[in-house]
Amino acid sequence: MSDATSAKAPALSPNAPLSIAYLTYRGKPHVGGQGVYTRHLTKALVDLGHTVEVFGGQPYPILDERITLHQLPSLDLWNDHFPGRFPGYWELKTKADWAEAFSHLRGTFGEPLAFSMRALQALSKRQSDFDLVHDNQCLGYSVLGIEKLIPTIATLHHPITRDRALEMAHTPTWRKRYSIGRWYNFVKMQGRVAKRLPRIVVVSENSIKDIHADMGVSLDRMRLVPVGVDPALFTPLPQIARRPGRLITTASADVALKGLSYLLEAMAKLRTERDVTLTIIGKPRDGASNQLIDQLGLRPHIEFVSGVPDERVVELYAEAELAVVPSLYEGFSLPAIEAMSTGICLVATDGGALPEVTGRDGDTVLQCAAGDVDALVSAIRRGLDDAELRARVGEAGRRRVVERWSWKHCAQLTVEQYREVLAMPHNVEKLRNNGRLPALAQETGC
Repeated sequence: MSDATSAKAPALSPNAPLSIAYLTYRGKPHVGGQGVYTRHLTKALVDLGHTVEVFGGQPYPILDERITLHQLPSLDLWNDHFPGRFPGYWELKTKADWAEAFSHLRGTFGEPLAFSMRALQALSKRQSDFDLVHDNQCLGYSVLGIEKLIPTIATLHHPITRDRALEMAHTPTWRKRYSIGRWYNFVKMQGRVAKRLPRIVVVSENSIKDIHADMGVSLDRMRLVPVGVDPALFTPLPQIARRPGRLITTASADVALKGLSYLLEAMAKLRTERDVTLTIIGKPRDGASNQLIDQLGLRPHIEFVSGVPDERVVELYAEAELAVVPSLYEGFSLPAIEAMSTGICLVATDGGALPEVTGRDGDTVLQCAAGDVDALVSAIRRGLDDAELRARVGEAGRRRVVERWSWKHCAQLTVEQYREVLAMPHNVEKLRNNGRLPALAQETGC
């Protein structure tokens, strides 16, 4: 092959099946939207004919049986039983272990950095096995090392800078604010890594704007790929009777961003005039919201449900009269579209990307201002008092979801981004060096 031919990047086949290494440092569905994204996107990619191997840290993801999981154990310092524990010296066996422990000692969250180090070690031995690496919002420094070996793309659901800002704003003492600032130190790393990757997949236009403003990632490096829902699974169940006054919400974490405290205060106000109960999909945690439940005397009227299959979650939606997303900020909100897909009437705030996702007030959602308890009370009261409105908004909400979002569509758009990244000249050279190019190049004689 001549030098001129070597310098020219060959055309890549638009139909060649891809071999993908998918990274997720916290991928269990019950710890938040990143876990749900991992489970359903990887399945949809395999459904399209691609091969996916997942490299995951604890808590490990739940995957389709066709997908291989490579466990990359962390020190598991923030497990459910002993959160915040400090490791014993005998546990520190690798550089990644030491990095995670040292970060913990400094009061910072070291999982993303340490996971990226473990992923680099694992993938450096398997360069010839994968066409592309897809990082699910780890963005540790060693992801840049992976990108030098294998073409790499990352999903950034929303800028964690917004989590940090809201946590700081809702923390009364400077000592706690200082601790929170140290904990979120990893955000600087994520911004530096994101700015240097060739392509960042983002789930909403609102998140694109915020990532650009907060993290300095250039707009030309980001592409919109909305997430999805399975409308055949998250479907109305008319055979199940709705329970009067029953509300339902999802709380994957007790952080200010999710706005659970505002919903609890709204519920306390509503209970002065009517019998209102609440199902929370999530685990009770020893945080501010759990304390607030007792302070407001709501414990007998709240049910926590966790660790159940999606089919049971759909039944819980069918049993409730209203679903509520009280978040102060969302980069997209999977709970919102899953609820809407079941046909339940949704009450949601205007925090972050929620208006982009849920649509207009009175049409597909009952909307209220984020962080305003009285506005949330009014929106919930409006829904509880008008059965016809609930039915109309619920039906229109499901139509909106079915027409716009599915995991198959999400996977198809994601693969388009994969192919764009693979076609970049510097990545074609990586494919050539890794022996992956012949299978991906078109029949052009290159």
